[in-house]
Amino acid sequence: MTERLRQQLDFLVEVDKMKTVLRQTLLIDKSRQENDAEHSWHLALMCMLLHEYAADREDVDLYRVLKMALVHDLIEVYAGDTPAYDEAGNATKEAREQEAADRLFGLLPVDQGTELRALWEEFDAMETPDSRYAAAIDRLQPFLNNIHTDGHSWVTFKATRAMVYKRMDMVRHGAPELWPFVEEAIADGIKKGYIRE
Repeated sequence: MTERLRQQLDFLVEVDKMKTVLRQTLLIDKSRQENDAEHSWHLALMCMLLHEYAADREDVDLYRVLKMALVHDLIEVYAGDTPAYDEAGNATKEAREQEAADRLFGLLPVDQGTELRALWEEFDAMETPDSRYAAAIDRLQPFLNNIHTDGHSWVTFKATRAMVYKRMDMVRHGAPELWPFVEEAIADGIKKGYIRE
C-alpha cells in the first residue's frame, strides 16, 4: 500500500465518526436526533434539488457546492456540533473548529488536505456564489426539520424571532426565491408558540 492510499484510508476511517456526532435537530419522524453524516447527506441532496433557486445560479458550480456540503461539518468529528442557538457554545466555536481543521485535514495527502480545507474555509466565509448558496441551504435543512418537529430546536433554545431571522438571513442572499417560504414559516412558528416574539 502506498503512503498516499494509507493516508486517504485513515482519513475515511476517521471521518466515519461523523455518524456518531449528534445534532440538536430531530429527524422529521421525531424518533431521534439527526447525526452529522445524515445532515450532510440531506444538505447535499437539497443543494442538488433546489439549485434552480440559487442566487446568481449561472455562477454557482453545483459540483463545488456538493463538495462543500460533504465537507462543511467534517471538523465536528473533533470539535463537536455547536447548535445554532447555543450562545455559550458559539463563543468558543471558531477556535475549536480551527484546531479541529488543522488536525483532521492534516491526515490527508497535502494536495487533498489543502483542497478540502479550502472548501471548508470558503463555505464558512460565505463570500462566493457557491458558498452563499451552500450556506443558505445549510440554514434551510434544519429549519425544515424544525417546522416538522414542533419547533424542537427553537423551543429547546428558547429562540426568539430576532434569533431565527438572523440565522436564516443567508437564505435571502444565497437563495432569495426561498425567502417568502422562510418568512411564512417563521410567522407560523411564532403563532404556534415555537418561536418567541
